[in-house]
Amino acid sequence: MTIFRFRHLCDAGIRNPQRVTTGMEWDKSIKNGLAGFFTKVELAIVLVVSGFAAVHAESLLLTGGTVHTITGETLSPGQVLIQDAKIAAVGKEVAANGAREIDLAGQHLYPGIISLDCVLGLIEIEAVRATADAVEVGDYAPDVESWIAINPDSELLPVARANGIGYFEPVPTGGIVSGQSGLLAMSGWTAEAMTIKKPIALHLFWPGMELNTTPPEKVTGKTKPKSLEEQAKERRAKLHSTIEFFEEAAAYAKAREAGDKGGMRTPERVPAWEAMLPYVRRELPIVVHADELRQIKAAITWAGTNQYKIILAGARDAWKIPELLASKKIPVIYEHTFTQPSKDTEPYDVHFTAPQVLHKAGVEVSFGIGLKAFDAPTVRNLPYAAAQALAFGLPEQEALNGLTLYPARLAGVADRLGSIEPGKEATLFSADGNVLDIRTNVKHLWVAGKEVGLESRHTRLYDKYKNRPKP
Repeated sequence: MTIFRFRHLCDAGIRNPQRVTTGMEWDKSIKNGLAGFFTKVELAIVLVVSGFAAVHAESLLLTGGTVHTITGETLSPGQVLIQDAKIAAVGKEVAANGAREIDLAGQHLYPGIISLDCVLGLIEIEAVRATADAVEVGDYAPDVESWIAINPDSELLPVARANGIGYFEPVPTGGIVSGQSGLLAMSGWTAEAMTIKKPIALHLFWPGMELNTTPPEKVTGKTKPKSLEEQAKERRAKLHSTIEFFEEAAAYAKAREAGDKGGMRTPERVPAWEAMLPYVRRELPIVVHADELRQIKAAITWAGTNQYKIILAGARDAWKIPELLASKKIPVIYEHTFTQPSKDTEPYDVHFTAPQVLHKAGVEVSFGIGLKAFDAPTVRNLPYAAAQALAFGLPEQEALNGLTLYPARLAGVADRLGSIEPGKEATLFSADGNVLDIRTNVKHLWVAGKEVGLESRHTRLYDKYKNRPKP
C-alpha cells in the first residue's frame, strides 16, 4: 500500500467525517466494494483509520461563551451543540444529548474567518524561488488550478490558523487571465483533502490604464523608455486581446452546446476553453483585479455589456464610485486598508474610511490582504484590516460580516460557512476577547467539528528561547 493511498484514505475519514456515518457502515462499504482492491493488511489499517475518524467526530457542547452568530443575535452567554461535524443547535440553553461539554466562560465564539484572494500556501519564502509557485507563465492560462499547487505542510498555514483563519482561497497570478481558484480548509494532510470547493472563480487581472509620463532622460535601469504613443498603443492592444479572448471562449461554448444538441459537429476539446465554460455561461463569477479608477470603470462597462458576474478585488479607488458599484451589485474584496494614499492630494485616512464609504452606498465589502509575495505570511493580520475600518466608521457587524459571511457568499458556500447556524459546518474559533481587538488571543479552533492545534513556528520559537539556559 503506497503512502499516498494511505494518506488519502486518512483524509477521507478525518476531513469529511460526515461521509462516515458510523464505523460499522464504512466497514461494511469497504468489505463489500473494496475487498478485491485492498489486501487484508491494508483493510485493517483503513478500518483503524475509520475508527480514528469517528472518535474525532465526537459531539461537543460549547457553553458559557459569547456566541457571535453573525446572522442573528449575539448570545451572551450562549451554547452551541456540534454533532457529526455540523452545528446541531444554537441558543441560550441547548440540550447536551450526551455531548462532551467545553467551558468557554469569558471567551467569544466566532465562525471561522475566510481569507479570500491570497497567496497563502503558494509562497513560503519570497527569496527562495523553489518555494514560490504563485506566478504562471503566459498571458492567458484559465486552465491553471491553484488548489492543486498549495503546500499543505507550509509553516505559514498554522500561523494564520492561530488567529482564527479557518479557510483560504489561494489565487494564481501572472498574466491577464491567470487561472482558477478554489476554497481550502486550514486542516488536512493533502491539498485534495483540504479543498472544500473547486473552482470558485476565474481571475482576470485588468490591463493597466496608466501611462508613464517620466521624461526619457530621467528613466533609470535597463528598461528602454517608451513614448506616450507607444504606451497607449500597447494598452489598447492588451484591452483588445482580453476582450477577444472572452469572445472566443463564448464562441467555443456556443459551438459545444450546438454540438451536444446534435446541430453541428462538436469541436475538439481544448483545455483552456473547457476551463472557461462555467464563466462565459455565467455559472461562476469572474474576479476582476483592478485598483486604478479607469481600470475599474472599464471592467464594469465590459462586464455589463457581456452580462458577466464579477467581483472586484484590490479595489484601491473603489471609494470614488461607490454608487456605481452598488447599482451594479458588484461586491468588493478590499485589500488596501493599510495602503498609503496614491496621491498627495488624498487625506491620510482615505483607505481607512473606504470600507465605510462603500458600505454606506450599499456595497458588500469583504476584506483581503493582497497578492504580493510578502502578503502570504501576513494573512494572519486579516482581522486587523477590518478593525481599522471599524475605527474609522464601519459598523462592527459589517466588519465581522466582511471576515465571515460576505466571503462565504462570494465563494458560493454561504449555505455551509460564514455564520453560526444549525446545519452549517462546525468551523469555529474562540478567543479571550473581541477578534477585532489586536490584544485578543485565539484559544480554540475547530475545523469541521474537529479541534485543530494552534501551535506554529512562532510558538515553537517562543517556547525554545523562553526556556533557554541563563548565562
